[in-house]
Amino acid sequence: MMAGPGLKERMTTSTFDRNAMRQEVLESLDRRFSTRGILRMRLQRRLHRALFWLEMRVLFTLKRVVDLGASLFLIALTLPVFVPARIFSWMGRYPMLDRARRAGRWLRVFDRLTFTCPDTLWGGFLRRSGLRILPVFLNILGGDMSFIGPRCCAPEELDPADREVRRRSSVRPGLICSWWIRNRSNIAYDTEFSVDREYVDHAGLKTDIGIALRAIPAVLYGQGVDVAPDRIRMLGIPINNLTMDEALDEVMRSLEGTEGRQVCFVNADCANIAYRNADYWRRLNSAAVVLADGIGMKLAGRMLKKNVRENVNGTDMLPRLLDRLKRAGHRLYLLGAKPGVAEDVRQYIEENHPGVTVCGTRHGYFNDEEEAEVVNGIREARADLLLVAFGAPQQDLWIGQHLEALGVKVAMGVGGLFDFYSGRIPRAPLWMREAGFEWLYRFICEPRRMWRRYFVGNFVFLWRVMLEKLGAKMDHFERRRRPR
Repeated sequence: MMAGPGLKERMTTSTFDRNAMRQEVLESLDRRFSTRGILRMRLQRRLHRALFWLEMRVLFTLKRVVDLGASLFLIALTLPVFVPARIFSWMGRYPMLDRARRAGRWLRVFDRLTFTCPDTLWGGFLRRSGLRILPVFLNILGGDMSFIGPRCCAPEELDPADREVRRRSSVRPGLICSWWIRNRSNIAYDTEFSVDREYVDHAGLKTDIGIALRAIPAVLYGQGVDVAPDRIRMLGIPINNLTMDEALDEVMRSLEGTEGRQVCFVNADCANIAYRNADYWRRLNSAAVVLADGIGMKLAGRMLKKNVRENVNGTDMLPRLLDRLKRAGHRLYLLGAKPGVAEDVRQYIEENHPGVTVCGTRHGYFNDEEEAEVVNGIREARADLLLVAFGAPQQDLWIGQHLEALGVKVAMGVGGLFDFYSGRIPRAPLWMREAGFEWLYRFICEPRRMWRRYFVGNFVFLWRVMLEKLGAKMDHFERRRRPR
């Protein structure tokens, strides 16, 4: 058996450690407070700023070169439209171009150009085909605009005294912007200025290429929705056609009420389940609020000419809902998912939304004998809002069966939300959500569980929507669900 180090060796080692630590502290103080150290730090900061400025100049110059080349190419390509536009304007004795005052970089005012569209066959052709905007390539060629950038606003929309406006105006306005894409994809939850700030912070050719690629699927989703009915019906399911802010307002009003209300999220998979499951279909028809969730519902609304205002899903709603709960002082209970997952969500809330009261958590693996204990536990916790993550249709059927006994003001089924906020499953990147490909990311993460839902269920859903569009009577579907 070997003997340990002697006292002399231990003292020598300890002395060496102390000397090394002392030397490190002295070097740190010298770097921070000596004349030589201060000069070195100033030089490093100036060099860093110079390199950053040079990098930004190179990126903006490269972006300008791309704008010039692309605008010249497109102008040459669309000359067959410019020539007849000039001929028709001369024959009809009206100006060829409309000019709209817009604020450019550093709020410099310029005229944004479009073709004049008179009430003639030629003007109708320009409007319907979208060719009216072609003269904007002249603005891009002249440096007033870029292909990618913040939305081109009228001068009266922008306050020069606002710091965010000045920051936004440090880049040229664009023909395509992130805000436009999010509106088309129905995920425009944040303010336009916050989206513009995100673009300015990451401005560059790489960012522009990403936005341009995301704009391709956004074009296919149809126009962003400004006006739409408050309630629509698709595949026999009533939908409260609300934006994210309107849905949050509805939840908060319900939390101030006296009776329990159920909130349901419906996506393409839920609609397929409701088609087969009569109990689930009746539960959706009797719920207080039913919200459209996912790109599938937007496409269905577009096919049926029943526009869906926004993709209102629980995963995007939760952070915004937590902020409102904190201000109002309401209590939250988390029920569902595997053991430990709800506790991880509670930890996420405590770290990222301090002040929100989570009055209890419980996993979703309990039997019929334990069900009464779970219900009593939620009631005794005096929860105002209950989130249930059992998956569809179990979560919504369970809420409908026990809503009165739970004693909560609002109960909503949230599907896989707990898995996202516990960190068990990563959320799709924002660019995939903007492009409408979050379903593809979910499939990549869980191919064995999701392949049937997305590659079979989505086609079945769209087929049923097509049948409804072609005139299949929904009362036939509803008769199948009525109790015998």
